[in-house]
Amino acid sequence: MCKESAEPIQSGDPNTLAILVVGPSWVGDMVMAQTLFKLLKEREPNTPIDVLAPAWSSQLLDRMPEVRCAIPNPLGHGQLGLASRFKLGRSLVGRYKQAIVLPNSLKSALIPFHAKTPLRTGFIGEMRWGLLNDARPLDKKKLPKTTDRFIALGLTRNEAMPATLPTPSFTSSPKNAKELLQHLSVPNNNQPNLVLCPGAEYGPAKQWPQHHFSTVAKQQGANGWNILVIGSDKEHELCENIATHAGDNGYNLSSRTTLAQMVDILSIADGVICNDSGPMHVAAALGVPVVAIYGSSDPKHTPPVGPKAHAISLNLPCAPCFRRECHKENLRCLEDISPEIVLQKLVEARK
Repeated sequence: MCKESAEPIQSGDPNTLAILVVGPSWVGDMVMAQTLFKLLKEREPNTPIDVLAPAWSSQLLDRMPEVRCAIPNPLGHGQLGLASRFKLGRSLVGRYKQAIVLPNSLKSALIPFHAKTPLRTGFIGEMRWGLLNDARPLDKKKLPKTTDRFIALGLTRNEAMPATLPTPSFTSSPKNAKELLQHLSVPNNNQPNLVLCPGAEYGPAKQWPQHHFSTVAKQQGANGWNILVIGSDKEHELCENIATHAGDNGYNLSSRTTLAQMVDILSIADGVICNDSGPMHVAAALGVPVVAIYGSSDPKHTPPVGPKAHAISLNLPCAPCFRRECHKENLRCLEDISPEIVLQKLVEARK
């Protein structure tokens, strides 16, 4: 899907050749990938950038002015689909001068190869020699952050990291958000909006306990805040249980918004409390006050990037373990982060 303002995609004319970025498959990673898009646009303002990624990501990419087109990848996460990749790759022949492959999997490099893209850049990954002709080793100590790794692929080989790096920031519509909340029976009462995002696709070892979220909902709801609880379809019951603790000020919005609508709602939040998740990265990029809670993951690797974003991690000896479930079965890294600690961080984030 191309933006209405985009020039038509042309093939064969070297003056119109674009850059193709093979994007990640997670919301948070796609937000962080905008740092690369910004770098590329700063260096080559007249070169279009297209992103090959899952169809859902078009709702995010449409908010990034650096991106011309979102090209939907018809294959789901983990699907090989050799014939489909060959067909899509051949349909892109002659359009791109470079492809930058962000995932490290072998299959993610197949489409640029079949598209005969002259320069195909990515980290070495899963035995991708031949598929990539600009394959680079990944030094995880030198590039600890995901954003650093994405940006490094936009630099020439062995080029030093710029002193000032781009940060994610994309467009939103507060007007649409207010109209949507009214449609969802959230009153326009001039009370502050606290958005709670209790889910984490990766697993329970990244989820602050439900009872802590419920305590925050109850306390802030009693203080007159609108408590908006956002989650996916499968998190509906979790969100409902939390929203009920805020009484008449609690609203369960799980499964009632699209990804694009979630972006707009987060843009008018007076505070966001969330796990290390996609909504965390979206809220941070929107510049709203964010408190991000880390358990099994590492804030040094995937920090929320935003002017009002604060991360909380207890830095226990067993963390970060990067497990989906707590191997000690006590979840101390999250249980011991009290609602009082989180609410104090929210006060700091809102200053």
